[in-house]
Amino acid sequence: QPLPGSAEPSLRSLSSLSSLSAGCLCTLGILTYGLISFKRGNTRHSQLMMRARILAQGFTFAALLGGMVVTAMKSRQ
Repeated sequence: QPLPGSAEPSLRSLSSLSSLSAGCLCTLGILTYGLISFKRGNTRHSQLMMRARILAQGFTFAALLGGMVVTAMKSRQ
């Protein structure tokens, strides 16, 4: 049994944490690949990667908000 006041991670919060980590890694990978494409002079591919980066950042932000909502709901119970 957890001590009073200690946070016991739930399956949902671990899931949102892994989603957040995956989103950050995906964003970083896309950004890196886009910058490499830009350096090589492949502007079309670089632009596509920058657009993909925006989508990945949106996913990461949604995972962050979802984790905050789950945590807030758990603390109210």
